[in-house]
Amino acid sequence: MQKNTINGIEIAFVDRGAGPVLLLVHGFPLDHSMWDAQIYIFQEKYRVIAVDLRGFGQSQVVEGTTDMETMADDLNDLLDSLKIDDPVVVVGLSMGGYVAFQFALKYPQKLSALILCDTRALADTSEVADGRLQAAKEVIADGPKSLVDSMMPRLFAEATVSQNPAMVDSLRDVMMTTDRQTIAAAARGMARRPDVRPWLGKIECPTLVIVGEHDVISPVDEMRAIADGIPHSSFVEIDGSGHMSPMEKPEDFNSAVLKFLATVFFCD
Repeated sequence: MQKNTINGIEIAFVDRGAGPVLLLVHGFPLDHSMWDAQIYIFQEKYRVIAVDLRGFGQSQVVEGTTDMETMADDLNDLLDSLKIDDPVVVVGLSMGGYVAFQFALKYPQKLSALILCDTRALADTSEVADGRLQAAKEVIADGPKSLVDSMMPRLFAEATVSQNPAMVDSLRDVMMTTDRQTIAAAARGMARRPDVRPWLGKIECPTLVIVGEHDVISPVDEMRAIADGIPHSSFVEIDGSGHMSPMEKPEDFNSAVLKFLATVFFCD
């Protein structure tokens, strides 16, 4: 992986292929490796940059609170550091979607298209926000195991768990090795993220909204409402997938993305 110092933090990223830029933004508490099945395919036609958000993966550990807007600023400044002047496609899953929303609203001139995967536009309820803050305290004190144990049953469709346990275990390993300070900082940031539903109509670039059929974190109807709120959007439901649609159903996910990108860039 390459590393650039962005806003005082060493940010790690994969940079593969050539052509229009796809910027892949992972979920919580993961890293760029969740996109492995996309990097391999998309790099044939596009320049794929898969980032480890501040603190995650091989990026520099952070403490305190990491707001979604701060991570969007990191993405913008990373693009500047790479001298990428043309608009890019930002692809975000779950927390990565929260970051993608902030990027779209703050840097609309930098976007050629937006792909929102298994994410939410709503802010946390006070109960959920309090739960995140409590989880942050517990992770700092005891490590991530309790948080990971609570998250794992909600990430994958039942069929994925039974048919591909190695993939499920690999994701768990990534979560367990994420630094506890980083997990806590991002949890605090997610707890205070804004409700972006009132701003959906301001997203003017072509947008693809993708959700797994069995996603219990970002339900289908909720994701469809996001698509309905964005003027130039399309909606795809990935059959048989849970929250981690790029990993669970990579062929279906990649096909939907490539079909969408062909309409954006008018390529075969």
